[in-house]
Amino acid sequence: MQNLIDPAILFFIFGVVAGALRSNLEIPQPIAKFLSLYLLMALGLKGGFALAKSGFGVDVMLSLSAAIAMAFFIPAIGYAFLKHRIPKFDAAAVAAAYGSVSAVTFVTAMQFLESSGLTFGGHMAVAMVLMESPAIIMAVLLANALRHGQAAVSIAGGGAAILGFTPSNQNLSIRKILHESFTDGAHLLLLGSMAIGFISGDAGKVVMQPFSGDLFKGMLAFFLLDMGLMVARNFSDARKASVVLLAYAGIAPLVHASIALILAYLLGMSAADTALLMVLSASASYIVVPAVLRYAIPEANPALYFGLSLGITFPLNILIGIPLYTAMAQHFLG
Repeated sequence: MQNLIDPAILFFIFGVVAGALRSNLEIPQPIAKFLSLYLLMALGLKGGFALAKSGFGVDVMLSLSAAIAMAFFIPAIGYAFLKHRIPKFDAAAVAAAYGSVSAVTFVTAMQFLESSGLTFGGHMAVAMVLMESPAIIMAVLLANALRHGQAAVSIAGGGAAILGFTPSNQNLSIRKILHESFTDGAHLLLLGSMAIGFISGDAGKVVMQPFSGDLFKGMLAFFLLDMGLMVARNFSDARKASVVLLAYAGIAPLVHASIALILAYLLGMSAADTALLMVLSASASYIVVPAVLRYAIPEANPALYFGLSLGITFPLNILIGIPLYTAMAQHFLG
């Protein structure tokens, strides 16, 4: 209940209601982009300042290892579950979206933990960066394998000339995908801000406090208002999905968070870090992954992986998931 009366969350709900009422309320695109960049910069600085204080110890490396393991495991089980239920290219794309992460969900969770008096490690921002790309790589590899299989069948049936391709000419370079992912402006800003925060340490934290600290809550509320409007606009796309995908969008995040909780428990992670790992594992990308998959897997339907992640999973995590995952982490590791 505490999460629902938080001003930032209330602005998100207000945005959803305004969008559902088809109000002409909107945040101009340049302002929305600035808010997104601000949150990433502030998040990177916060993570860098915390890392400068804590350093890279064994606990940090274990947490990062857990994040990487989840980043590979989630898309693998997602694809295994979906490939016999929906078209395989769609299965690969949806699995990639749910195997990657949502920076806005992470920022909101971080703010929730801070308001609850829970201290987390700055390295969890690094974990978020590390979890962004493995799912994309796996999806592209799966798509390339599917194309090889289709090409082989076409050639065996004498249809290669009709279809107009050979087994290799539709394959996408993993190097290109990695370059696209890691040189994305949002990624670079987050990594650069984290490096600056780490280098400047406590002195930098004092100087940047009015920017990255005092303004953060208001900027987050403004951004979540825009996200609420976007959720309302994309909810219709999500409703067009099959019952299997609708169930996956609602249940998979809880399953992924539970797996992350078990892994964190075995590694002895702190409750706050565990909560953030659960949030990262339960979230789904609706910015970076859809942007890459639009050209990496053109055979997949963008309305599915974008609509499900933004229209269903994102609001569920914001309104219910974050406090639930935090309570679970405190119960088992608090």
